[in-house]
Amino acid sequence: MTTDFEILRGLPEAERRQILASCTPRRYKRREILCHEGDPGDCLHLIESGRLIVRVATPFGDTATLTMLGPGYSFGELAVLDSSARRTATVEAVENTETLTFGRAQLTALRASYPEIDRVMIATLTAQVRRLSGQVLEALYLPVETRVVRRLVDLAAIYGGSNSIAEIRLNQQDLASMAGTTRATANRVLRELQERNILALTRGRITVIDRAALVRHAH
Repeated sequence: MTTDFEILRGLPEAERRQILASCTPRRYKRREILCHEGDPGDCLHLIESGRLIVRVATPFGDTATLTMLGPGYSFGELAVLDSSARRTATVEAVENTETLTFGRAQLTALRASYPEIDRVMIATLTAQVRRLSGQVLEALYLPVETRVVRRLVDLAAIYGGSNSIAEIRLNQQDLASMAGTTRATANRVLRELQERNILALTRGRITVIDRAALVRHAH
């Protein structure tokens, strides 16, 4: 079954096929680093299988977890548009992962034949800015409990797809970092959700049992 890549949805079938045929497949083992923050950006990754975690260094020398990416997602859009682009984060495989890579030279060649690609890339970057702006507003104005639940909703979508049950394999420290809070606070929220039978907690794993209820708690 072919992966439905979010970034390619706005393109006609012919362009999608041409881009995918131009890609180079790559495989990464669990805990392998795909790129480091500050590395030169040379290609766009389309995630075919597996899951990746995105982290950045803070001004205080710590590491912050920003998000998780799963099949159908992509990263590195700026790398293929700007020749001076540097990777803005470190990306690590949290499980065995397969990606399709698409370089700047390939994009330049395709843009000459398919101008529609520019519109899709701009739309993708615009959506990313919109998501980032939304997260900034959440950090400023939403209670921390709501932020934790919203990150759980996002993770349930990545791990569970359309299934009602989602088994999230992520430690509580990463979840806390994604929500901009402490591990103790994230643990408290998780315990409360477990008491409501919305999720179950085991070592290194959060199993969402009732996704509909979790979504309701996110609002």
